[in-house]
Amino acid sequence: MTSQRDREHIFERLRSGVVPERGLEAFAVGIEKQRAEIGRLLALAAAGEGVFKFLRGGYGCGKTFMARLAVLDAQAKGFATSFVVVSDNDLHFYKFDDVYRKVVQELGTSSCPRGALGDIIDRWIAKVENALIDGGADENAPDFDQRVQKRIEEEITSLTGGKAPEDLGRVLREVFKLKQAGKVREAGSLLSWLSGSENVSASEKKAAGIKGDITSKDAMAYLQGVLEMVKAAGYEGLVIVIDEAETILRMRQDVRGKSLNGVRQIIDAADRYKGLLWIFTGTPEFFDTRRGVAGLQPLHDRIQFLNEGGLVTMRQPQLELKPFDKGRLKDVGLRLQQLYTMGDPNIVAQKVTPERIEWLVDEVSRGFGGDVGVVPRQFLRRLVNLFDTVAENPNASLPEPQPTVEEQRASEGKRPYEYQPEPDDEKGYRVSSVEF
Repeated sequence: MTSQRDREHIFERLRSGVVPERGLEAFAVGIEKQRAEIGRLLALAAAGEGVFKFLRGGYGCGKTFMARLAVLDAQAKGFATSFVVVSDNDLHFYKFDDVYRKVVQELGTSSCPRGALGDIIDRWIAKVENALIDGGADENAPDFDQRVQKRIEEEITSLTGGKAPEDLGRVLREVFKLKQAGKVREAGSLLSWLSGSENVSASEKKAAGIKGDITSKDAMAYLQGVLEMVKAAGYEGLVIVIDEAETILRMRQDVRGKSLNGVRQIIDAADRYKGLLWIFTGTPEFFDTRRGVAGLQPLHDRIQFLNEGGLVTMRQPQLELKPFDKGRLKDVGLRLQQLYTMGDPNIVAQKVTPERIEWLVDEVSRGFGGDVGVVPRQFLRRLVNLFDTVAENPNASLPEPQPTVEEQRASEGKRPYEYQPEPDDEKGYRVSSVEF
């Protein structure tokens, strides 16, 4: 049952052409098998495997929707999650400190949607305290806090097999110490440092016994520590979504090459991160062209999309998302009609009938030259706008829709997104390693 709050969230996001963060299962249509495959990987991660998946689909196939749904399914199964969008402004994928910072900043759980690192650490430390008490320690003894601090460092060393950076244990110990002393602001500063911030003062770092900031070279070791804390705090594991990987195609050649090498390193090391599921989303162009994955042979060899005479298994590294057809688009529209509760839902249902929804599907797809696969986001915006118009003007006749700029662009044979090809695109990339 979708709550009223989630319904309002759904429609507010769709009005802006953005995938909602909650309530997606209420109008998820035609992706049952793909969703089940993600469920299989979540079960593997919960059993202690380190796994990855690449969601493959053209513009409008619902990659972000599927990725958001995977996050919700993961949280429902007891995972912590992080949803990161690739950007050419503040996320360069070959810089692992950038990746780490974004992952930790977007860390969420079912009870704390974003910025959950502090809550996870508190839950873990509470379990450390309880273990000491269960072992016979007196929580009222003067040295109890010192014993907790000592056990914190021992635990993080044990959990990571001794691979955690020394500063990780120091910071966690100091965070506990500061919170016990009521110094919440100072503890918050150290949590910011642990989240990858470079804006923590030198005096605060010195007080905690740490130097410098988290670098690209040691960022993945810190991620290992965060993963182990997540599990020790009682979560099944961690799911990290890297959305819109095709953004890499718009970057300079040297940056593209290093970013693709970064992806290769992450999947090569995936089995070392027990309980972690990486999900990347990208277009066929990202995966299949020399400007993208196909230009880095080792990465292409590992995740190449295979088609056996028209038969495609969902268990291969790339999970294909099919374009929308008119029937599926209409089904989504009907589900949204049932969810819509603003104004008088009866009036909306009477005017925005299944026939009207089907007509709108035809009208919008005609604006895109009959290509239904690229219209879902535009269709949903138009449909929600129609719901709102009817709710606010119950006695007015429905207006005839006008083509949008995106529809006009498609009717002229232009792509929704473009980059400028470069002469060296066909040369591919050298195999290299960035700091890990």
